[in-house]
Amino acid sequence: MVVVRPRSRPFALLERAAEYRQVMTEFDTIVIGAGIAGLTAARLLTDAGRRTVVFEARDRIGGRVWTDRSGGYVTDRGASWIHGINDSAVAAAARAFGMAMTEFTVGGYQPDSRPIAHYSPDGIRLTDDAARAYVADIHAVDAALRGAIEASDPDATYRDVTEAALAAQGWDAERAQRVREYLEHRSEEQYGVWISDLAAHGLDDDQVDGDEVVFPDGYDRLASALAVGLDVRLTHVASRVDWSADGVVVTTDRGVFSGATGVVTVPVGVLQSDAFEIAPALPPAVAGALGRLRMNAFEKIFLRFDRKFWDDGVYAIRQQGPEGRWWHSWYDLTALHGTPALLTFAAGLAAIETRDWNDDTVVASVMTQLRRLYGASVPDPVAMQRTHWQDDPFARGAYAYMTPGSTTADHDALATPVGGVLHLAGEATWTDDPATVTAALHSGHRAAEHVLGHAVPIARVWGEA
Repeated sequence: MVVVRPRSRPFALLERAAEYRQVMTEFDTIVIGAGIAGLTAARLLTDAGRRTVVFEARDRIGGRVWTDRSGGYVTDRGASWIHGINDSAVAAAARAFGMAMTEFTVGGYQPDSRPIAHYSPDGIRLTDDAARAYVADIHAVDAALRGAIEASDPDATYRDVTEAALAAQGWDAERAQRVREYLEHRSEEQYGVWISDLAAHGLDDDQVDGDEVVFPDGYDRLASALAVGLDVRLTHVASRVDWSADGVVVTTDRGVFSGATGVVTVPVGVLQSDAFEIAPALPPAVAGALGRLRMNAFEKIFLRFDRKFWDDGVYAIRQQGPEGRWWHSWYDLTALHGTPALLTFAAGLAAIETRDWNDDTVVASVMTQLRRLYGASVPDPVAMQRTHWQDDPFARGAYAYMTPGSTTADHDALATPVGGVLHLAGEATWTDDPATVTAALHSGHRAAEHVLGHAVPIARVWGEA
C-alpha cells in the first residue's frame, strides 16, 4: 500500500544557506514526484535500507501515468502504450506485477504495422494497392531521412531534414504532399509539436522494437505496484530545493525537510517555471540542456459510442488532405473493453487552438470529420473524455521535446549529478527513449544507482534479481 503521512512538523525556513546545516537531517533521500521515475528511485533506495520519502503535489500517485475510472470506463489519460515490448523493462515489470496487456501496434504512428484504413483527400478509402504505394513512399522517405539528419546543421529543424529527404525522391507535387502531411502529423503525434519547431534529431528515438501494447485494466497498476510500502506523502507541493555539500533542503507547503541526497523528478515544464526553484542554480551543462527542451501541447480525446460505424479489422483510421489538418487519425479502442470507442489527439497547433474550447465544440469539430468519411448517419458519442495537460500546474504539458539546436545528448546531460547530492530524473532525462514510461523507469533506476554509488540490477525494481 501507499503510506500517506499526516502533515509533518514544520521547520523554520532559514534565510541563509549556511544555516541549513543546523536543520536535523530527517531522511537519507528525498524524492520529489511520485510518478514512475520517482517511485522507481524510491523503491530501490528503500529496498537498499535508505530512509526515503516521496513528496507528491497531487492527491494521487502516478504523475503522467493516470488512469481515470469515472463513468464506468477505464481511461488512461496519460501514458497508454509500451512502444515495443522486446527487451522492455516496463513490459518485464508489467508481467511481474500481473498487469493484463492487449497488443495494439500502431501507437508509434506507424503507417502499416497493423491494418489501417487510409482515406484520400476526397474522403474515399484508398484501395489496398493505393495504400501499399502510399506506405512504400513513406518508407522511401524514411530511408533517405537518416542521411539527411546526419548531414544537417546543428540548428536544423525536423522540417528541414524531411524536406531534404522528400526532394531527393523527385516526385510530383501531389505525391510529395501526401508524405509531407504524414511527416507533419508524425511530428505532432509523437511529440505534440509543429514540425518546424522540432529539432532535426527530435525523432531519432522513433523506433518500435516488437509489438506495442496497452493496458485494459489501466497503466496506473504499474505505479500502484511500485509504491507498495513506500513513504509517499501526497498533496505536498515542493517549491524549492537548496543543495550544498551537506545535502538538500526541500521547501514544501507542508514544511521544510532535509536529506543527505535528493532526487527531483518534476517535468521540464515545472523545472522551467517560476513555481519551482533550485538554488544554487543548476550548473551550466545541466541548465543548458534544460533550456533546449520544451513541454509540448498534446491532449487525448476519447469518444465512446453506442454502436460501431467504422470498419472491422482496422486498428486506426487516417485521412489525408486539408480536412485532416487537425483531426486526421483515430484509434479503435473497442477491443480493450468491448465498448465501441475511438481515440484521437489534439496535438501541436490543434491542442493550442482548442485549449479553451468547451467539450461540445471539440466533439462537434471531430465529428464533422468522421461524418465526412462515414456519412451523416454517424451517431453522436454517448460519452467523451478529454485531457488538459497544458493546464496542469504540476506538468505544464504532456512531455518534453527537443528544440532546434538541441541534441539527443541533452537528455542524459540533464541527469548529470549536481554537487554529488542532487539528481534529476524523469522522461526527459533519458536519451534512448525519451518521452515514455520506459525513459521514466530507467531514469529512476539510474538516479538510485547514483545515490547508492553502485550498480543495481534493474529487475530489482519489480522484485527480481
